[in-house]
Amino acid sequence: MAGLVVQSHTEPLPAAWFEPCTASVRRFAATCGYEYRWLGDDLFDGIPAPLLEKTRNQRVVATDLGRLLVLQAALDEGFDPVVWIDADVLVLDPRRFRLTGAGAQFGREVWVQREANGGLRLYRRIHNAVMAFRRADPVLPFYRFAAVRILDRYDRAGEAMVPQLVGPKLLTLLHNAIGFDVIESAGVLSPPVIMDLLAGGGRALERFLGACPADVLAVNLCGSSVRNGYLDDGQMSRLVALLVADPGLLAAASHHNRRAGVSAG
Repeated sequence: MAGLVVQSHTEPLPAAWFEPCTASVRRFAATCGYEYRWLGDDLFDGIPAPLLEKTRNQRVVATDLGRLLVLQAALDEGFDPVVWIDADVLVLDPRRFRLTGAGAQFGREVWVQREANGGLRLYRRIHNAVMAFRRADPVLPFYRFAAVRILDRYDRAGEAMVPQLVGPKLLTLLHNAIGFDVIESAGVLSPPVIMDLLAGGGRALERFLGACPADVLAVNLCGSSVRNGYLDDGQMSRLVALLVADPGLLAAASHHNRRAGVSAG
């Protein structure tokens, strides 16, 4: 059976800029010969009631678990590989963007953060906004087990659940110990990097591109940055329009920065 790409979001979508993102993922699926499946709140149907109750105030965590259950069910149906791509991911070049390994794969997060003193700090992690699994690989069953186990054991009365508890935090911890295959071309844009892109350049963008070991062909635009007040939908719409108009923008810039020897820091 062919591969499957899965996306999900509560409907209606929160802003118009999500539409070109999901359209780009459908094009990616088509160019790969994969089937495409969209889920709404039925993403949560397979989550046990006690865990759904634990995460009722932190739906990001429920989503991180729900996607694992849905992907496992798709593998059990016979799809191979199964691919998850967040609804706020824009595939810049659906013809060139491809999975890179034979086992489990996760996207690369190069996160540039502005410090209180005006400096920049860079974090390198992996993320679950883009991830892929195959039937013969043991990673998805273990990842699913670990996520359920963590949530089963979570009991911190009065303390807010960390949004990335069973997402990038858990994955990066496992990656540091095990070493997963990483889709280096599946990146993440932090607010300072987005602001630099909109401004036509800047130090945050340079730091980001200097730390990317491959052309960025798909980017998680982090809709949470809008929910948290760092950016607004108007800025995100301008960003998407910019990247759609020039799909090679980050790839060309990353080539330039690597040739120029920009330090990753």
